Amino acid sequence: MAAQKKTSRRSTLSAGILAYRKGARGLEVLLVHPGGPFWRRKDSGAWSIPKGEMDAAEDPEHVARREFAEELGPSASIGRLQAPGEVRQLGGKRVIAFAGEGHFDSAALASNTFELEWPPRSGRLQNFPEVDRAEWFDIEVARKKMLSAQVELLDGLLAIEAVEHAER
Repeated sequence: MAAQKKTSRRSTLSAGILAYRKGARGLEVLLVHPGGPFWRRKDSGAWSIPKGEMDAAEDPEHVARREFAEELGPSASIGRLQAPGEVRQLGGKRVIAFAGEGHFDSAALASNTFELEWPPRSGRLQNFPEVDRAEWFDIEVARKKMLSAQVELLDGLLAIEAVEHAER
């Protein structure tokens, strides 16, 4: 298999996983906070599902599982996946999302890293974690924490849960 050539052009397609668990406080979802200096002081409206870029030839579920592991670390586990929907973020990126019951202790976060010239035009490259925090939130808090374009994924998850509850 030939090595793929890296380009500076970013993909307009991503795949990710909205992990959930059923706890004492009801349904909770796992969100991640982006690492790096640009996001350091941002909170509400900055959190996301663990996701990553893909090209059109890749299998979205495979990419979503790969990115879930890369952003959270080997201790994160996810079960059977269902599709709560697809969203288009403000910059135009499409995110194909999957939902699955997951298990993850946020204290065990072990994200991959990226390299960035920081401060800008300093000539100094630094490594930053792709994800600097991961936390479980109830649905209402998640609505406030998430990127606005991804909030509708919560409604997709609630619809999936309603169907499963009705089938029991």
